[in-house]
Amino acid sequence: MQKKIPNLSRNRLIDVLPYQLKTYPKDDALCDKVTGEWRKYSTADCNKIVNDFSLGLLKLGVEKDEKIAIISGNRTEWNFVDIGSLQVGAIIVPLYPNMSEDNYNYIFEDAQVKLIFVATQDLFEKVNRVKKKINRPIEVFTFDKVEGARNWAEVSAMSDPSLTDKLNSIKESIDEEDLATIIYTSGTTGVPKGVMLTHKNIVSNVISLSQILPIGADHRVISFLPLCHIFERTATYYYLTNGSSIYYVESTDKIGEYLLEVKPNFFTTVPRVLEKVYDKIMAKGRELPGLKKAIFGWAVNLANHYHPQGKNNLFYNARLAVARKLVFSKWKEALGNEIIGIMSGAAALQPRLGRIFSAAGIPIVEAYGLTETSPGITSNRFEPGGFYIGTVGPALPGVEIKLGENGEILTKGPNVTKGYYKRPDFTKEAFDEDGWFHTGDIGEMVQGKFLKITDRIKEIFKLSGGKFVAPQPIENKMKESLFIEQVIVIGENRKFTAAIIIPNFEFIKEWAKRKGLNLNTKDEIVNSVEVKERIWRDIEKHNKRFGKIQQVKKFVLIGDDWTVETGELTPTLKLKRRVIRTKYKDLYEKLYRDEKTKHYL
Repeated sequence: MQKKIPNLSRNRLIDVLPYQLKTYPKDDALCDKVTGEWRKYSTADCNKIVNDFSLGLLKLGVEKDEKIAIISGNRTEWNFVDIGSLQVGAIIVPLYPNMSEDNYNYIFEDAQVKLIFVATQDLFEKVNRVKKKINRPIEVFTFDKVEGARNWAEVSAMSDPSLTDKLNSIKESIDEEDLATIIYTSGTTGVPKGVMLTHKNIVSNVISLSQILPIGADHRVISFLPLCHIFERTATYYYLTNGSSIYYVESTDKIGEYLLEVKPNFFTTVPRVLEKVYDKIMAKGRELPGLKKAIFGWAVNLANHYHPQGKNNLFYNARLAVARKLVFSKWKEALGNEIIGIMSGAAALQPRLGRIFSAAGIPIVEAYGLTETSPGITSNRFEPGGFYIGTVGPALPGVEIKLGENGEILTKGPNVTKGYYKRPDFTKEAFDEDGWFHTGDIGEMVQGKFLKITDRIKEIFKLSGGKFVAPQPIENKMKESLFIEQVIVIGENRKFTAAIIIPNFEFIKEWAKRKGLNLNTKDEIVNSVEVKERIWRDIEKHNKRFGKIQQVKKFVLIGDDWTVETGELTPTLKLKRRVIRTKYKDLYEKLYRDEKTKHYL
């Protein structure tokens, strides 16, 4: 049965909740567990809360185009403030809770934020420290009850029915081309840039996705990617539009627990989360006794040979059916046992993971986009033949793509940003004279329609001999080693390509026990010749997939962790290459100082 395509005739985000109320009224439209017990809000509940909040904002004197910031993890209040603010014509500025105070200061001033809604006491205190440096009034409200802070519920309590006609008039006046949000990029290079997205930008993505994704009113989803990122925010509007029940996960540490409790049918994720899930599954497989361990290994090896588009012979399919029953059924149980599919985005997914999970009956489709494109540009499909592992799929309906000079991906469509807030220079740089938006990513087409991302223009570096190296494909391949947790490929203006590697410490400890090696600490592991030699064997194996100049000739192991909090990763878990290069400048120099040493330091 073909899924009904939603009809949001005016292309406005404020029409989504009324559409759900009319078309798919839910008892559990929005749910979270931040209080320790499930809070489940029906569509009617959500609609009333949002309208009361809008009326409260009008009472506070909020006017059209004023900026309201939200700084919070995923919880229902996020949506209530988001939609309630949009209904009065305000513009949402979503921010990551772990952003630096300097970034907050810059954004509050650049956007001239008037109201700020934060989740917790810690965030309230953090924002207040920034607020003291700003010489204009800013009101701060909290979602949690915090002593000395105004609670967000106060706004709804100010709801004045006499303002209903005014609210309705404002809602009627809101146009699809009106600005809905300014999303500041993570600022990996220079100061953050404010990406301007209209109602139509985001709604067009929702409608495009509704034509290709099977997620609908009969489905439950869990949401754990940050709502302040456009990937999850657009996904949320998709779920609301198509009547799916949303269950928020307050912390990524609790994903496993929520999967078993909610039993979701779909969810969106980033590759790093899937890598950790896979590592845990493989660790448990290695602990199995005798025959069970052998069967587990046989099933994983079989999955490694799964055809990207499911074109496997009868003998393979018969064996796969046995593997799914004996082994992969347990994988599905770990995901709640009702999983239908997963959508991955924000970074490159290792093809191996896409292949193995899809073979296991848990299809992972990879999508691609940018904050500037609301975010979807392309996406694989869930139906047979609609996805090609290792690619990010065909263009979304209504979105155009083409490859420009040097293979750069260019795009056009109703999803593309109006430009950068207060930065016409950046806007002019991003668009060519024919209106094509330049993504900064490099790609190629597979089978004439599937887009494959090969690297980012700004991440490609040149060796001293003048040859160019694209680091991302090399890093993704190296991370297939069970011994490697994280890796950055380096070599700018040097004679050869090298790598800084964070080992998979937990796996290596188990491996060391089996080998009779006494390796219990991070220092012991990174200094172990046996570990370095073993990692070098994997590097040599993967090097064969690349040309001579791209092959990693030397590496060093470090005992650090790269995290968002320590600054090496963006909030979507991409490497901040410039930060890492600066942090390990001395190590970088040491790697290249004595070229006659072994393949590792």
